[in-house]
Amino acid sequence: MLMKLRKAIIFLVFPLLITSLSGCLKWAARAVNKLPEETALHKTYNYDGKVVIVGAGASGLAAAKVLEQNNIDYLILEATNRYGGRLKKDTTLADFPIDIGAEWIHSAPIVLNVLKGKKGKQIEEELIPYKLENTANWDGEKYKVNPQWKNKAAYSFMPESKFKNSTWYDFFHKNIAQAVKHKIKYNSPVTEINHSDSKVIIKIENGEIYEADKVLVTASVGVLKSNLIKFIPAMNFEKKKAIEELSFHQGFKVVMKFSEKFYPDAINCKVKNGEKVFYDIAFGKNAQANVLGFLCTGKETLNYYALNTEQKIINALIEELDKMFDGQASATYTGDFILENWGKHKYTQGTWTQAFQEKKSHLKTLNQPINNKIYFAGEIYDPYRQMGVPGAILSGYYSIDRLLNDEK
Repeated sequence: MLMKLRKAIIFLVFPLLITSLSGCLKWAARAVNKLPEETALHKTYNYDGKVVIVGAGASGLAAAKVLEQNNIDYLILEATNRYGGRLKKDTTLADFPIDIGAEWIHSAPIVLNVLKGKKGKQIEEELIPYKLENTANWDGEKYKVNPQWKNKAAYSFMPESKFKNSTWYDFFHKNIAQAVKHKIKYNSPVTEINHSDSKVIIKIENGEIYEADKVLVTASVGVLKSNLIKFIPAMNFEKKKAIEELSFHQGFKVVMKFSEKFYPDAINCKVKNGEKVFYDIAFGKNAQANVLGFLCTGKETLNYYALNTEQKIINALIEELDKMFDGQASATYTGDFILENWGKHKYTQGTWTQAFQEKKSHLKTLNQPINNKIYFAGEIYDPYRQMGVPGAILSGYYSIDRLLNDEK
């Protein structure tokens, strides 16, 4: 009787708690009212100086699009041999394109129009509402199926979606990167930014020197934390402290192919720090391929890194799935996989940021330019309270607007 009463109380209280918390957590899809009516894409700028953008990820190329529209002199220095940062896709493993990097649209769908600078509420992209129906929890020993009300409550609290027939990378390429990729200098990791004189001097790894009037730094939080870029004069104490105290977990993403679908929509695994989840990447897509994803961040990641090779990590995941599903994983695994190791990439060194978990004072400090010459952009700098790719792109528009208007 006591157990039934407890369940009844939880059933009644949980939705009320969700509603209450949603009023406090105004981020991502819950922050649709925070989206700007206009961005830098709608403005005209007259700027005679030279701008150098460090990083060809979402925020860097978004800022570059504004410069391109206004015929402003600029150059993008990218440390790797490709653009997109943590945006990446694969078309070889399955019968649909797979987001190897960022995958979810955490914001309300209308954000896609805002990112493109398009007016109106009708979006062109076909999306999948990420309303999971079959989920479970796994603590390493016990596999427990979640009740339907819990799945519905999760979507009500933070509604998300995915692209049905394309990827974040496709959206980014078509609407932003295509217009500015001709200004990217690849394999050019920046090692030093000297702002001690009237001009900013930027040095890259091979010793080449570039000069600019202003610089927009869009390097990952991991790069800034590791001091791969030396600032002369150095950042002040407050900005250094804000960067150092940001949460930026190591982590990786795996995509595995199976001949049969034996798993539910998602399996949340119990961890003390970070995140660990298996999920159906083909969920909601018109696909025949059975593709299971795996995300791991935080200290749990270290257990897999200790295995030293990708194949050993995959073997460990198959073994864990076999434990949950009585050997069905190894019986149906095709041997095809992709492992994207963000935590081990020199110019990423981590996964993503979540601004709602950080101190407001730190977020304010992060957005302050250095010497009115060096500005910053990226997901963590987004003032519009979005998350993921939308936050990064909107931050690029916001920061380049401040740079061009000489705002402190």
